[in-house]
Amino acid sequence: MKNTPQRRDLRFAIIGAGMAGILAAIKLRESGHQQVTIYEKADRIGGTWRENTYPGLNCDVPAHAYTYSFAPNPNWSHYLAPGPEIQAYFEGVVRDYEIEPLIRFRQEITRCAFENGAWRLSTADGLADTADVVIAATGVLHHPSLPDIPGLDRFAGAAFHSARWDHGVPLDGRRVGVVGNGSTGVQIISALAGRAGKLLHFQRSPQWIMPVDNYAYSEAQIAAFRQDPALVDKERYNEAYLTNVRNFTDAIIDADSPQIAAIEEVVKTNLEQSVQDPVLREKLRPTYRAACKRLIFSPDYYQAIQHPDSQLVVEGIAGVEPEGVRTKDGVLHPLDVLVLATGFKADRFVRPMTVLGRGGADLDRVWAARPTAYLAISIPEFPNFFLLNGPTGPVGNFSLIDIAERQWNYIAQLLDQIESGHCREISVTAAAMEDYEQRRIAAAKKTIFASGCTSWYLDAEGVPASWPWSYNNFAEAMTRPNLEAFDRIGRT
Repeated sequence: MKNTPQRRDLRFAIIGAGMAGILAAIKLRESGHQQVTIYEKADRIGGTWRENTYPGLNCDVPAHAYTYSFAPNPNWSHYLAPGPEIQAYFEGVVRDYEIEPLIRFRQEITRCAFENGAWRLSTADGLADTADVVIAATGVLHHPSLPDIPGLDRFAGAAFHSARWDHGVPLDGRRVGVVGNGSTGVQIISALAGRAGKLLHFQRSPQWIMPVDNYAYSEAQIAAFRQDPALVDKERYNEAYLTNVRNFTDAIIDADSPQIAAIEEVVKTNLEQSVQDPVLREKLRPTYRAACKRLIFSPDYYQAIQHPDSQLVVEGIAGVEPEGVRTKDGVLHPLDVLVLATGFKADRFVRPMTVLGRGGADLDRVWAARPTAYLAISIPEFPNFFLLNGPTGPVGNFSLIDIAERQWNYIAQLLDQIESGHCREISVTAAAMEDYEQRRIAAAKKTIFASGCTSWYLDAEGVPASWPWSYNNFAEAMTRPNLEAFDRIGRT
């Protein structure tokens, strides 16, 4: 008679106490797992919402859609939630679900090696631990990218990256320069227009701006949300929003689709109708197609850049001097404050952590060409190591919480294979990984991201690194693993 596999009491290590790490901890505890530890390099939770505190910060996903499905929030003040409210939301979830006792703060994992059937972890402080399963919830955008501008260290005023905002620096009435015009730069300009005495936006390449009405919820609406959870669900699962998500992903994957044509018409109309000065309008007009770069949603950037005290600078930066920024046309722009809204190193993921898999397989070497993971979750020869929002995932203008929850549904089914005793180690096969990558790269080259622009979506070889198929395709893929695509060692 065949023996019935014995269920295992697994020990889990979660790396990162941001949105995805909190989700993983809650789901593991709900499943009855008691040996769960979260390692967080900072002194509090929150991930990107802890790191970013710049003026004007908000999410570009509707607030009620940017919540865990199991933890609705009736108290959002606006359609697009301000950053401090999002940080407070995650802190509240951690408190309500009693997750904080699981977290070891100020413990940055520097090494993670699979040895003798278990993961050995080491921190920068010399702490050592062992886990059966590692959940890498380190996030995508958490290593600030600093521009290589000559003389930056010579600036006599205050200079800092937008993710390291110095709140001790006064802004009102000062001469403020902002370098970078992605979502962060746009939000900062919108927040500081009319506050700064002189506000300069240094633009390398213009952005298409999608208009959005970031309306405030009234006290009556918020009271109604508190009294009737069904109203929150109706707002969260708003059919118009879900339709927009599907249309947007359909637009991304087919550069010749009617959906992308409709998006282009909206953003072009927004530019034409919002910017009165024809010279400024042309400076703000991109030469690439809409959504080739991450599409920016803003209710008021065009108004902010037209403020009498605002100035768009497009001549290119030659260098920084003690008094300010000198552009390539020879003009010196005097500044008191210089903000570097220059984004993040989007290819880092779990790095610079050393991650060694079966037989000493080094993740740095595995990712030498490009970071990749099967369905953004698993890597060959790295058993019982799972990523949330890992490389090749659908990072776009919709909720990463929704993505992470769907990924967790998939990961939980792989965990069940280990916990139930059907195997001791599980990771995607090399053949399945190669097939996935070939299909993904071929599809990625047909997306709007590959239509002719530079962006952080592109890897070192110019291939879009994001999910190249539809939202519905992703949702379906996350429903159930094909176990034949996985190596299962120690099967009974």
